[in-house]
Amino acid sequence: MEVSAVAVQAAAGHRLWPEPEWVKEAADTKGWAWVRLAWERCSRVAGSWFDEAKAAAAVHLFPKVFRLTDDRFAGKPFRLGLWQECIVRLLVGWKAPIEIVDEQTGQPAFVHVRIFRRLMLWVPRKNGKSEFLAALALLFFILDGVVGGQGYVFARDESQAKIIFNKMKAMISMAPNMGDTQIYKKSIYLPKIRALFELLTGKPEGKHGKSPTVIAGDEMHEWETPDLANFLRQGTGTRLEPIELYASTAGVKSNKTGYALWEESLSILEGRIDDPSTLVVIFALDPDDDWADEANWPKANPSLGISPTMQFLRREAAIAADNPRAEQHFRCYHLNQWIDAVTRWLSLKKWDACATNKEAWKEWRDGVGLEGRSCFAAFDVSSNEDITARILAFPPDDEFDRWVLSARFWVPSETIAKRSRQDRVSYDKWLGLGAIEETPGDYVDQDYVRKALFEDLERFNVTLIGYDPWNATKLVTDMQKDGVDESRFQLMRQGIPTLGEPTKLFERLVMSGQLDHGGHPVLRWMAGNVAVRFDENLNYAPTKKKSAEKIDGIVGSVMAVGLSMADDVEGPSVYEQRGILEIEV
Repeated sequence: MEVSAVAVQAAAGHRLWPEPEWVKEAADTKGWAWVRLAWERCSRVAGSWFDEAKAAAAVHLFPKVFRLTDDRFAGKPFRLGLWQECIVRLLVGWKAPIEIVDEQTGQPAFVHVRIFRRLMLWVPRKNGKSEFLAALALLFFILDGVVGGQGYVFARDESQAKIIFNKMKAMISMAPNMGDTQIYKKSIYLPKIRALFELLTGKPEGKHGKSPTVIAGDEMHEWETPDLANFLRQGTGTRLEPIELYASTAGVKSNKTGYALWEESLSILEGRIDDPSTLVVIFALDPDDDWADEANWPKANPSLGISPTMQFLRREAAIAADNPRAEQHFRCYHLNQWIDAVTRWLSLKKWDACATNKEAWKEWRDGVGLEGRSCFAAFDVSSNEDITARILAFPPDDEFDRWVLSARFWVPSETIAKRSRQDRVSYDKWLGLGAIEETPGDYVDQDYVRKALFEDLERFNVTLIGYDPWNATKLVTDMQKDGVDESRFQLMRQGIPTLGEPTKLFERLVMSGQLDHGGHPVLRWMAGNVAVRFDENLNYAPTKKKSAEKIDGIVGSVMAVGLSMADDVEGPSVYEQRGILEIEV
């Protein structure tokens, strides 16, 4: 990550502690400016000095004490990469005197303690972040040997924090000379020094009153609030050398807590915040870097070649090259760039490839060639000026090897002229083609939709009908009064919790060419409009509010296809049968 030249030049005119070779290699050969900045800033702390012997001992200790825990690395000695070695040396080696009051004499005294009290590490996935954080927590907790020490690990929730905690337990089980350590489900206890390390939930409630020596926090980008980290830090007041170890990938900018910590990290690194007690380490592409250029990838991935491999990144980049949503994932998870909460979703190139006959939509709209087949139905009822959509999704069978979409759209007649003239939307053209149907007045009469659905029930084997309760409850109630079994209807609210997995399935079908929309012009227009919204975990679903224009048909298609995932659909799902889930995007 590039750092402001002002921050580097600030050291000019000061006598600095001589740079060792590992600092020069990291800064000059690797381009890691954060190493030199940390060295220079520590040099300027009054009375500071570097304990080379202790720093070297800590690095030497790693492969002797710690073992890696997963996959092909499991059981192998933890040999630090240069970037990890730099972090360990900086955290352990730099010391400075602080004034205290001697508890026995009551007189002022000076003790030398570590300068760094907090690590803020930002590194992409698959670079060994979790293993490193677990080993660091053990380094400072067990090997420091503070009598009555307290350690805590947390993340967004307990399940996420267990990743680090379980690695700590695994490392202890493989470590020599730690046989007296007592390991429990949610704690690690050192009886000789009465020290306890605990797994915490991500909630701040009930966490007051603790006195940590070591705090480990994972995945900062997903924290709901900074409260837990603040409470734990505030409890370190009695400790001479407490340390906070925080690590994360980038995330979604809409997460206020995570993005604020990222901004704070940048401010410290660039010198806008004067905080010599925090070591900020960022591996990421800058906003203007070309994400698709392989030459830039090592900048964000310090362990590239070991983990992740170049082959892995190339495959992920190839998937992202023609998929705007996948591009966001690649940039966030593998290049450590923060992304907007909303992004354009579907590639029109891939969409257009999902039509073997671009006139087939006309027959499928009327059900020609689809009679008697099983399908899933969904409808999206509009307000006054919107489009109302009805989508039928026909799974693959003996006759069709791909999903087939049948789409019908209704638009109020008074909207057609207005929208065609003012917004230059091709409603008038689509009306002439039969791609939309008009209804009298300035709103869509739901009776048109009800009639169409009854026709569908007579013509096809409609397994389930999906609907959003907003503006559709009356239609569903009327159909049930007219004799349609209520078990046919599946409520599907418009949000990530409900549509997240159906959205992923629909995307897989489009990207793999396992969908055929018959070239419907309105669906194509909507496919070009649609944007998706991410949550903190980068799950996603279409968003009407942030899309360029109407997307009702795409939302309806996601709903209809997603109904195949419903619990009450008998037998293995059609996409499991045909291996669709094996296609990654």
